[in-house]
Amino acid sequence: MGQRPTIIINRLDAERLQRLIDNASDKDMAVAQLLEEELSRGEVCDPEDIPDDVVSMNSQVRFTDLTRGLKMIRTLVYPHSLESVADGISVMAPIGAALIGLKVGDIIEWPLPNNTETRLRIDAIYWQPEREKQFHR
Repeated sequence: MGQRPTIIINRLDAERLQRLIDNASDKDMAVAQLLEEELSRGEVCDPEDIPDDVVSMNSQVRFTDLTRGLKMIRTLVYPHSLESVADGISVMAPIGAALIGLKVGDIIEWPLPNNTETRLRIDAIYWQPEREKQFHR
């Protein structure tokens, strides 16, 4: 796996994500461990200080799976919100975990459960709670 880009995570997201990691089931443990690695290397800041071009929780993001040549638009959500968000992708899914904290233009190589890797590129952020002054979403 190549070097990962620097990530920025808002403090509230980091706290909520840590709770998810701490309570992860056996089936989610591999993703939880990767997510914890991301949190430990990320720059944590207050929600008001998140740049507009960074993927935070509840952001709607356009990204490209460069490995498969697929463009997707998804909203990064907590697992409990998955059913209520039509284009939702859970932060506890392998690809969802890869998106958190990346900024537009970043490319990340990310392991998948089938012992392969994918390369993802953030193309655009259509909606971000912090940009809309929704700091506690």
